[in-house]
Amino acid sequence: MKRRARQLAADRRSSRLARAQVGDRSELFTEAVGGLPPVYGERWVEVDGRAFRAFEPGRSKLAAGIARAWTGPVPKSGERWLYLGAATGTTASHIADLVGPNGAVYAIERSPRPFARLLALAERWPPLLPILGDARALRDYSALVPPVAGIYVDVAQPDQVEIVRSNAALFLERPGGAVVVALKTASMGRERDPAGHLREAEAQLRPLVELAPSVRLDPFHKGHYLVGGHARGELFRLDSSPAARPSPVRRRARPRP
Repeated sequence: MKRRARQLAADRRSSRLARAQVGDRSELFTEAVGGLPPVYGERWVEVDGRAFRAFEPGRSKLAAGIARAWTGPVPKSGERWLYLGAATGTTASHIADLVGPNGAVYAIERSPRPFARLLALAERWPPLLPILGDARALRDYSALVPPVAGIYVDVAQPDQVEIVRSNAALFLERPGGAVVVALKTASMGRERDPAGHLREAEAQLRPLVELAPSVRLDPFHKGHYLVGGHARGELFRLDSSPAARPSPVRRRARPRP
């Protein structure tokens, strides 16, 4: 149910991201591109006829990163983003809010059960375009995803960094494109502690991505970090074959599995 709020301050990085000061804490909101009911029980407020949804750090790693002073890229209005590991769509719906009605979020999820809920959500969130697929098998969905401005990755796999590198090299539209990774260190093996896994991931990504300072997501998400920045030209030399690059699809038809 919507409640009226007296004031939300726009975040400087995105016209559709806002903050409100509640007591001694700052709360995040995204301007809703869909309608009620809430996606996951989040609060809705109305300001000057515009609907905003609480962007909760405990439910979204991207929100947790922003709450922890993430200075890396954030989706902007009108952009296209590729989301790997969309699950049921909690964070994907907020990224759809951020890119707005003129943007698109190509949401990849490999598990049928959460994908069914993602499909249902997409009926109410038009920029959200679900695709049933495995983030490792990127050729299987390359015909459905055009070049994108940014890639957001939340996959609990030991080869998370390689998944990021291969998808970013194929789908980002140009050097300078955004790369944002919710790094889950618990899925990367026991030979290192979380900080060690972070250092290894940064070392692998640094030649290919101009990294922003990584942000630890505790206490919201234990053992997670938000990692990323803007793609360097070197990233695109990983897969230089023109046939491997996705064609510049411009249509907005909703892909189906």
